[in-house]
Amino acid sequence: MSGRADPSRADRHSRAVALLKVVLPLAALAILSTLFLLSRAMAPEGAVPFADKEIQDRLRDQQITGPFFSGSSADGDQISFSADTLKSPEGRVGINRAEGVRARIVTAAGATYQLSADAAELDIGANTALLDGNVTILTSQGYRLNTAQLTSGVSNVTLTAPGKVTALGPIGTLDAGAMTITSPDTGNGTQMLFTEGVKLVYDPN
Repeated sequence: MSGRADPSRADRHSRAVALLKVVLPLAALAILSTLFLLSRAMAPEGAVPFADKEIQDRLRDQQITGPFFSGSSADGDQISFSADTLKSPEGRVGINRAEGVRARIVTAAGATYQLSADAAELDIGANTALLDGNVTILTSQGYRLNTAQLTSGVSNVTLTAPGKVTALGPIGTLDAGAMTITSPDTGNGTQMLFTEGVKLVYDPN
């Protein structure tokens, strides 16, 4: 009987541990927001009663200030997220709404992406974040990209802009109807793909 470990089993274990580094902070954030809402909603005995409308207003205004989490993807990408505020919309389990969003992605290949947006909707179950309003991406390659809406993977480098994108970079200005940034399995770093009516104004200066 051989005492050597099964390489495939060890690899699966390593990828599972890496994924948990991202999933567990997200789960903790969701639990924290839920506990926050419940603790504020359950008034102790003897508390001064409020009118129904006032209670609803208070619940609607509850939020977590300055949330932050970070983790690593299974491929070794470092992902961090912060916001000014975080709320849990009424009746939407597993959904959190963040305002004043900032994110940073450092890929295993060394590329860096700085993201910002007016707001974002985090879907814990789908493992995605929908950034909305004045979305800006700054890349370590010297590009600045602007779009109205962007979907981002929370535990992997997959950024998708379904609408118009404007990019300003070392080669000039580029306009496109959609864009995708991915980190392929080949390990050759991230790739930016512009589609749907791409227009490039070449200006290397």
